[in-house]
Amino acid sequence: MKRALFAETMGTALLLMAVVGSGIMGEQLADGNAGLALLANAVSTGAMLYGLITVLRPISGGHFNPAVTLCFWLRKEIPGLAALLYGLAQVAGGLLGVWATHLMFGLAVLQQSTTARTGGGQWFSEALATAGLLLMIHGGRRHQPGAVPALVALYITSAYWFSSSTSFANPAVTIARGMTDTFSGILPTHVPLFVAVQLLSAAVATPLLGWLFSSGE
Repeated sequence: MKRALFAETMGTALLLMAVVGSGIMGEQLADGNAGLALLANAVSTGAMLYGLITVLRPISGGHFNPAVTLCFWLRKEIPGLAALLYGLAQVAGGLLGVWATHLMFGLAVLQQSTTARTGGGQWFSEALATAGLLLMIHGGRRHQPGAVPALVALYITSAYWFSSSTSFANPAVTIARGMTDTFSGILPTHVPLFVAVQLLSAAVATPLLGWLFSSGE
């Protein structure tokens, strides 16, 4: 369990370094072109996810996301206490990743975002993005277990572009992004509804996907 919690903390920290760091770098180099900055953000995040899931999945399952952990708990694949500890480790790792990124770029370590991300469209976007992520995980584990890292990485890269919210789809990532006033940030007061929608989506999608990918008729 200690190794698993360390893997989840470190993995989520590195994921946030990719999300926030590529957002900062993309914005600096894109010369005002928001589309180019978003492209850099998406590619970096997807590439990092592929690497993290590939190397840490054998240790912790490679969740890096409380919504994914909730899914595994609902499927009785992880005990309740372990799921709670995973969630805490993921949130802590996300914050550490954001602060480390600020240090790398010479920014104030402690910040709060001023970027508004709210409204029915974005909440619906987060519900769909989270359900889609779980679809990749469920379907991959059922039919192509070795392809799960690529499926998740490719899905998130795509979802940055097709979702109006740019697909946070991860409560730990959402909380951590509230603590950076950079390209990837979200106003802290808008975080709770994003998180609630993500967790609700996971709770609803899990039994449906379990049925869809069941081995029975």
